[in-house]
Amino acid sequence: MATTTNRLTLAEYLHYNDGTDTRYELVNGELIPMSLGTGKHGEVTDFLNSQFCAEIQSTQQAWVSKQMVICIQSPRGGRWDSVRIPDVVVLPLEQWRNLQNREAVITLNEPPPLLIVEVVSESTKRTDYGAKQAEYSVLNIPEYWIVDPLESKITVLTLIDKWYESIEFTGGDVIQSTTFPHLQLTAEQIFTGNL
Repeated sequence: MATTTNRLTLAEYLHYNDGTDTRYELVNGELIPMSLGTGKHGEVTDFLNSQFCAEIQSTQQAWVSKQMVICIQSPRGGRWDSVRIPDVVVLPLEQWRNLQNREAVITLNEPPPLLIVEVVSESTKRTDYGAKQAEYSVLNIPEYWIVDPLESKITVLTLIDKWYESIEFTGGDVIQSTTFPHLQLTAEQIFTGNL
């Protein structure tokens, strides 16, 4: 459900303040409020971000993992801007440093992040599996995880020939990631937060 009748440009979106703490994605110029999410959503997001940070440190990659603080400009068609706020974004440290003195938005003319995670909720299920999958593939984001606590499965999408190939993981399946090939996490560990 859109909350504005006037469509916003990217610049207007970046300066928009309605006086509340509501976070919005921008879809075809319309503000879409982001639901708060369940405690489970937050727990899964926090767990994955922590695991990615630990893996980055142990492999000494010049990367960072950030939780809900980086926006991605979307290439949706039409004349109006769209911006997504993924649950977790992994990107090169240099790219993160370049965002330090401006709005933390990766624009269409910048390199894509390395990996994006979206944690599914009832209100985002259709978008996470549909629109965002298409948008992230057009942006050439190499890896996209759809973490679905509603169905207890994780879909890892890997960009091959400009489209995502997906593998689903459940229960004791060890997640296979091209970004983090040495990460030893099962789907069950991600959903329970237990190593």
